[in-house]
Amino acid sequence: MKIATLADWFGVGVIEGIKESERCGAEGVQLYAWNELNPFNITPDKISEIKMLSIDCNQKVTALCGELAEMNPGGHGLEESDKNPPLIDYLKRVLDLAKKFDCDVVTTHIGIIPEDKTGPVYKALQDACTELSEHAKNINAWLAIETGPEPITRLCEFIDNIPDGRIAVNYDPANLVMVTGDDEVKGVLTAGKRIVHTHAKDGIMKKYMGPDHIYGIFTEGGAEALASLGDYFAETPHGQGSVRWNEYLRALRDVGFDGYLTIEREVGKDAAADIRMAVGFLKEQLKSL
Repeated sequence: MKIATLADWFGVGVIEGIKESERCGAEGVQLYAWNELNPFNITPDKISEIKMLSIDCNQKVTALCGELAEMNPGGHGLEESDKNPPLIDYLKRVLDLAKKFDCDVVTTHIGIIPEDKTGPVYKALQDACTELSEHAKNINAWLAIETGPEPITRLCEFIDNIPDGRIAVNYDPANLVMVTGDDEVKGVLTAGKRIVHTHAKDGIMKKYMGPDHIYGIFTEGGAEALASLGDYFAETPHGQGSVRWNEYLRALRDVGFDGYLTIEREVGKDAAADIRMAVGFLKEQLKSL
């Protein structure tokens, strides 16, 4: 396994974020497919600039992040079939853009997969992911759904029912311990080979609210709205939360995952400093495997 960062969370823009990722000792970087990397208006020159900089900084582009919340503010991922065509088009373009960076993975939040398989939300998600899976297969890429909005078992069952086999898992252990209350170690064993990318994040649950409520608030109000939920959960620096890192990493090793632990630090007074600390923390954890 290798360590990566999310360039945007250094707070200095994509170009400087890639440089910071190298400086702190990471081997890869995930990039947001928005702003400078908006697939609808990014230029060939910008693609070349970022690609060459990544090579010069010894940074593998581990994944692009498809930002549906930017495309449809206040929306609910791919849950509403009448609003899905432009969102699907966007994710297809992100998948195409990823390949230009020699990258095979796009991560995203699709919404909340409901328990009821007969309702319109489940069908909307299923139809959208079926179309996206076909496109991903055609270009040899993966669309990885991030863990958190539903139990791991439900997510895996949903993925297994999508044709072409190109919908996968972006595993975030902190989302599970903070929101769903899932066992982040057992969840790895359940997801297994479906995991193609991970976010390395830590946190604690203070009081259970339920993923439906929390992700509903997030989709309606964005990251700023999460500040109102401090009584329920908190993201923490790595090693200071509830994620059992040793057991978690051993589980990833046992299912054959050898990809990237991409550090995500969305809050904190100095996210960049926390990212640098997390690189050292994860290196020590990997040494003990």
